[in-house]
Amino acid sequence: MILRLALKSLLMHPVRAAVLGIGFGLGVGVMATLLGVGEVVLEQARAPQLTGGGQWIVSGTTGPVTSARFVIDRIRRQPITTDQQPTTNNYVASPRLRADLFLIRDGGTLPVRARSGIPSLERALGDPETSTLASWTDTPADRRWAAPDPADVLRAMDHFHPVPDVPARASSWAEWLYFKGRSGDLQFYATFLVGPRQADGRRRAGVRLQLDRGGRQTSYSAGDVIDEAELLRSAPDVTIGRNRVRLEGLRYHLTLDLPGASGEIDIQGIPGQSLPPYTLRGAAGWISGYTIPVMSGSSSGWISAGGVRTTVAGTGYHDHNWGFWEGVTWRWGQVQHGDLSFVYGRVFPPADAADANLIPGVLVAIGPGGPVGYSTRVRIDETDDPATGQPRRIDIRGRGDSLDLSIAIAIEDAIVNRGGAVAFGPDFLQLRGRYRVTGRAGDRAIDFEAPGASETFRGSSGVDRP
Repeated sequence: MILRLALKSLLMHPVRAAVLGIGFGLGVGVMATLLGVGEVVLEQARAPQLTGGGQWIVSGTTGPVTSARFVIDRIRRQPITTDQQPTTNNYVASPRLRADLFLIRDGGTLPVRARSGIPSLERALGDPETSTLASWTDTPADRRWAAPDPADVLRAMDHFHPVPDVPARASSWAEWLYFKGRSGDLQFYATFLVGPRQADGRRRAGVRLQLDRGGRQTSYSAGDVIDEAELLRSAPDVTIGRNRVRLEGLRYHLTLDLPGASGEIDIQGIPGQSLPPYTLRGAAGWISGYTIPVMSGSSSGWISAGGVRTTVAGTGYHDHNWGFWEGVTWRWGQVQHGDLSFVYGRVFPPADAADANLIPGVLVAIGPGGPVGYSTRVRIDETDDPATGQPRRIDIRGRGDSLDLSIAIAIEDAIVNRGGAVAFGPDFLQLRGRYRVTGRAGDRAIDFEAPGASETFRGSSGVDRP
């Protein structure tokens, strides 16, 4: 029936049928040609010879990768695990920067697309443009990129930041170095904090030492005013009054001289056991930054307080925070066991900066060679004691391709800081607890109990978040 109708239409309108036939033929031909060209383009896009050998592109989800040397060094050092033993990998990674330039000559302007990289690493990637240019060699700065000193990477991660030009939020800016350690029944927290800029251009700063000795908490502090230019030039080497932090290689040396307490403490870092800087950005210029230069280290030295001198010999940890803190709360915790360290956390921004429900939590496991597993599908539940209103139990659940962990924390003690961590908002609680961790990180089965620390908030500013 259909064939008869088509034949009848062709006989009745031969010219129109011929035109339609030619049109359909051209359409099919053009489509076939485009599909063929697309396949060739796709194959060329995948060809290492045409792209300089690159197989991965690493970028930051919230902006530039601010510690690219750390990221590249971790990629190059990551071992390849065989059935027998880990072996040296053959990974090659190089930083790359693109920019638009304009060449102005003879009254005309010529746009130029410029690309920069490190010569030796670009050649190792098989870049066809530069592989034959013998005059293009690494500078001393390039060589520091190609083979970074772990101490230089640590110092770059731990630098301080200028106060952003956001007048409406400027009064809540603060940045601090935080050190934590455990030795026997003693747990200590040392904070070197620098606040917002004053009218004279200097910055108000303070040092606080908190001790938890077998459930008995004491706190000691001192303040000063410091020069901002010197801080930005020398940090993480920081001097506040008679208290100092000095980074010597991979070792942080703390000198504490506070009313009622003193000490000399070393926090030793380990290459690779760090988390690079990460910055959250919200509306109206709001930012919150975080890095962990020493995720799993050791502590040594001594602390004298309340007439008791204690030798420090145990675990050590150091992180670094910066940002605008009015209206900000968080949940955080850290524990070490064997050669692994685990950190969980979630930041709750002010309502005018971002929707807190859209900012996920994170759970990370770090091993001797760097990150072992992580997840952003994280749930953090806190159960309060009806009598005190403080947490008595925290449950964390994190699932991802490289990590599947359950953490239960039985809270033992709490240090309550009235008015918040940096004098903004509800009470800030520093908790000591017993961690029970089970599950998987990478290809390792996890099952252990160990003492650890946590932080959270309680008060009238609505910090009891889901």
